Amino acid sequence: MQNLRVYRYIDKISRTGSIRQAAEQLAITPSALNRRVIALEQELGVKIFERLGRGVRLSTAGELLVDAMRKHLAETDALKSRIADLSGLRRGHVSVACSQAVLPHFLPDQIEQFQSQFPQVTFNVLNKDGEDAADALLNYSTDLAIVFDPLRHSEFQSAFALPQQIHAIMSARHPLTKKQEVSLGDCLGYPLALPTMNYGVRRTIENLYGNLSSRVTPDVEADSYVLLQHYVARSLAIGFELQIGIPLIESYGLTSRPLKYPKAAFGSLYIYHLKGHALPVAAARFVQQIVEALLKF
Repeated sequence: MQNLRVYRYIDKISRTGSIRQAAEQLAITPSALNRRVIALEQELGVKIFERLGRGVRLSTAGELLVDAMRKHLAETDALKSRIADLSGLRRGHVSVACSQAVLPHFLPDQIEQFQSQFPQVTFNVLNKDGEDAADALLNYSTDLAIVFDPLRHSEFQSAFALPQQIHAIMSARHPLTKKQEVSLGDCLGYPLALPTMNYGVRRTIENLYGNLSSRVTPDVEADSYVLLQHYVARSLAIGFELQIGIPLIESYGLTSRPLKYPKAAFGSLYIYHLKGHALPVAAARFVQQIVEALLKF
């Protein structure tokens, strides 16, 4: 247990890049934390961190060490979850990295349902897509990733994939509401409000317009879907959202229309976890629940 505590200390320093910031989050003094680092470095005979003017960064040896520590911590957490499950306590923790589309409606609903059955299970949710979600899995920040983009990495295992059509979203008074579905050309006749390239929806829209030899030039670009949706509700701009994110948009004064494009170009919503890494019991059960929910879409 003492080793695990030191592992968590080193992991926290590596994530914050600062002994002082890590100490604040760990509720110990910077001097005490620094002594722990120095003692471990002396024991290993190598420097774990390079001291910089305003912080620290991992040395080459430190990167190898932290990777092994994170794997050990993740395995220990999984073991604790299994022990708790055997004892009937049903305690646990689930960490999820997910695309913006599942945040407002789908994921809160699934968490509420899960905690109604297992009230002692806690959750940590990170808004990450694409490579950011991949990094979160690789550094053991999260157990799961729910993303609208295939993660092309040999260390990932896909637990489920559900095709997702993209919808154009607009204000309820928008002229395009007269159509049952809209084309990419229809949307180009109005201002575009798009997320940044960090998001799978944006990359898909870019690819679709690229197939039409049209250039996407957003009038408003942001990494906040809340901002984009409020802007669309107040203007004639067009935004885009995955099918799974549509149920909540009416609360923003918005409506939606399916976007016409080749079915072969449909993307999917994926659930990923690390290959060969046993999920904690709570996370595994949560995957089972959300797969069952997605099958109803």
